[in-house]
Amino acid sequence: METRINIGQIEPEAYKAFVGIENYLGKTKISKTHKELIKIRASQINGCAFCINMHTKDARKNGETEQRIYLLNAWKEVKDIYTAEERAILALTEEMTLIANGGVSNATYNAAKALFDDNHLAQIMVAIMTINAWNRMAIATHMQPA
Repeated sequence: METRINIGQIEPEAYKAFVGIENYLGKTKISKTHKELIKIRASQINGCAFCINMHTKDARKNGETEQRIYLLNAWKEVKDIYTAEERAILALTEEMTLIANGGVSNATYNAAKALFDDNHLAQIMVAIMTINAWNRMAIATHMQPA
């Protein structure tokens, strides 16, 4: 697959805006573990090889286990591997990533709302939106894993 345009080089101001959101997310209540689970799961759904490669490496550096990474695309099937908070985040990540399949259900939203205060929930939602935007950039431009 041939690499296409490099948005960071061609439109550095646009790319810098994306990085600005990442910088904001770095200052939020979202744990590194939760951020990487969001990024990996959304990237799996979107089929973004570049982002899957990057974020699985980042997750491992932050102490994530191989088992949890390997089982992430089947998280609903395993009960004792992911916490209640992680399960709520993963459900929200899936429904927001697959937004055209009916949006975010009340059940998923309410489960997350019961576990996180409004600010934390908003931050989680922004993190999900952001990785979906990065996935679209990487896929559309054929970015390749290192």
